Amino acid sequence: MSPPIPSSFSDVFDFVVQKGNGITGLVDIGLESVPQPYIQPLEERLDTTKLEPENSIPIIDVSNWDDPKVANSICDAASNWGFFQIINHGVPLEVLHNLQNAAHSFFQLPSEERKKYLKENSPSEVVSLCTSFSPQAEKVLEWKDYLALVWVSEDTASVFWPPVCKYQALEYMKNALLLIRRLLEVLLKRLDVQEMDKTIEYMLGSVRVHFNYYPCCPNPELTAGVGRHSDISAITILLQDETGGLYVRGTREDSWIHVPPVNGALVINIGDVLQILSNDMYKSIEHRAIPNKSKNRLSIPIFVNPGPQSTIGPLPEVLTSGEKPMYKHVLFLDYVNHFFSKGHDGKKTIEIAQI
Repeated sequence: MSPPIPSSFSDVFDFVVQKGNGITGLVDIGLESVPQPYIQPLEERLDTTKLEPENSIPIIDVSNWDDPKVANSICDAASNWGFFQIINHGVPLEVLHNLQNAAHSFFQLPSEERKKYLKENSPSEVVSLCTSFSPQAEKVLEWKDYLALVWVSEDTASVFWPPVCKYQALEYMKNALLLIRRLLEVLLKRLDVQEMDKTIEYMLGSVRVHFNYYPCCPNPELTAGVGRHSDISAITILLQDETGGLYVRGTREDSWIHVPPVNGALVINIGDVLQILSNDMYKSIEHRAIPNKSKNRLSIPIFVNPGPQSTIGPLPEVLTSGEKPMYKHVLFLDYVNHFFSKGHDGKKTIEIAQI
């Protein structure tokens, strides 16, 4: 017999967060409407009257990395949009599909099996099951559970990542890391970075892949799967499914652009770290995600970050012509802690690094 559906704010919070059932557990017991803790205020809901055409986000064919046009397209998109999609990137379609199926399999496990990976139960820091964004700090919860897998080594992943998805995640990570290095090399070359290998290793200090799971939502227009924010990564590589629901800030301050799913494509976005390192030559852009009424939505980002004890600030190469630094140097761990100390709030996190 299913437990009764909690209704009060405290009961919902207790069931979803404290008891570790997540929004998936709440949906599984038969929700017919959105509980109050998930209802966004009007100003944080997606206004569908303010959407721009979908075709404005660039789609770049990277089949020939040696073609200067490819590098120019990537760097121009990173400067002008902060978001772009890549196709013919070398990660086999089968690897992408296997990964998505494995991620769905994890969230289809019985609740007690999933709970083994909650932070308080997890056998290792390289795997944790979480809900929303920062539940203790948010005023409104986000309609999302996620499994966070930290990349340390293949051996560590083989031991601790969940058996239902670890082999598929490992295969994807091995392919994706080659792609990530290529992307970073292209982006850093435009910045005239001299110590390429050293800078790439610095930016790969902490790499993690998340399985973001947004179960069916009775009233998606009232909620946020992910609230508006910019990533705090250097870059993010996102595999989205065919459901759609990812929106990027448009050319007008109050507008949004839907990022249409393209089979086999990966979505690349610039994070705050690279905006800071490049002294605003590249831009991190606000984005958000909306759940779906009839389908369980899945997105799989890889966040490429410096190590927590690394310092972030403008690279010396971007200041060689006398440009004024826009940012001071800050400890990345302090930046991360500030990001998670509050709910998603657009691009406000970057303000703590501004001069």
